[in-house]
Amino acid sequence: MSPSADASCLFCRIVRKEIPAKIAFEDERVLAFHDVTPKAPTHVLVIPKTHVARLSDASGDHAALLGPCLVALTQIARALSLDSYRVVINDGAEAGQSVFHLHLHLLGGRAFAWPPG
Repeated sequence: MSPSADASCLFCRIVRKEIPAKIAFEDERVLAFHDVTPKAPTHVLVIPKTHVARLSDASGDHAALLGPCLVALTQIARALSLDSYRVVINDGAEAGQSVFHLHLHLLGGRAFAWPPG
C-alpha cells in the first residue's frame, strides 16, 4: 500500500483491486469506474489513485493529481460518446460527499436542470 493510501477507504480498496468495480479507465495516476448507484444513464466516478479525502484538502502537492483526473474524464466522455455531460465534485458531507476520497462524478445521457439540488 502506498503511504498516501487509507487502508479503510472504499475507493483505495477499489484502487488496490480488493473490491471489484466496472472500470472505465485506468492509468498510473487515475482510476475511473461506473457508480453502483447511478444518478444518470452514464455515471462514472473518476478518482486519483493517491488518497486525498476531499477537494478542500488538496494542496499544491496535489496539483499533479487533479489535472490528470480532468483529462481522463474528457477521454472517458469521448469514449462513451457523450456530447454533453455534467462534472460534479462534492466537498464535505453537507455538499453530498459520502465517500471521503476525492472523486469527480461524470454524469451524462440525459438533460440536467439548473440550478442543481
